[in-house]
Amino acid sequence: MKKIVLIAAFLVSGFAMQAQELKWYTNVNEAIAVGNKEKKPLLLFFTGSDWCGWCIRLQKEVLTTPEFATWAKANVILVELDFPRRAPQTDEIKKQNNDLQQAFNIQGFPTICIANGITKDGKTNFQGLGTTGYVAGGPKAWLAVADGFLKKK
Repeated sequence: MKKIVLIAAFLVSGFAMQAQELKWYTNVNEAIAVGNKEKKPLLLFFTGSDWCGWCIRLQKEVLTTPEFATWAKANVILVELDFPRRAPQTDEIKKQNNDLQQAFNIQGFPTICIANGITKDGKTNFQGLGTTGYVAGGPKAWLAVADGFLKKK
């Protein structure tokens, strides 16, 4: 019996570690370069990380789960575009996030856009594949929506 408990604990900690290993970019140009190299679209997470209740709920229920981690590593480059009220940000990051909020016409948080980013002649263009926010039902329900967007790429 002890062996079964130890094996179960090992597997659970392995999944938790996998979720923690995700790389979230904050510089969209860096993320675009990686996305183009790996031939993956960007998952742009517009969030108010320290004040938005639905953003925090989406993080807990989906974005920090092993299911999401496995899916994300295989399918997208993660970009967090945060609009915090208390956490400090550089002026460069604030400007970038505000510019992207306007470019994607983001009206509320959380909003997740999946898009291909293309930089040509110093200009960045995005090909939107889909937009969603919080989806009830945990990672399985959320990933079903996201997978529908990836079929468009």
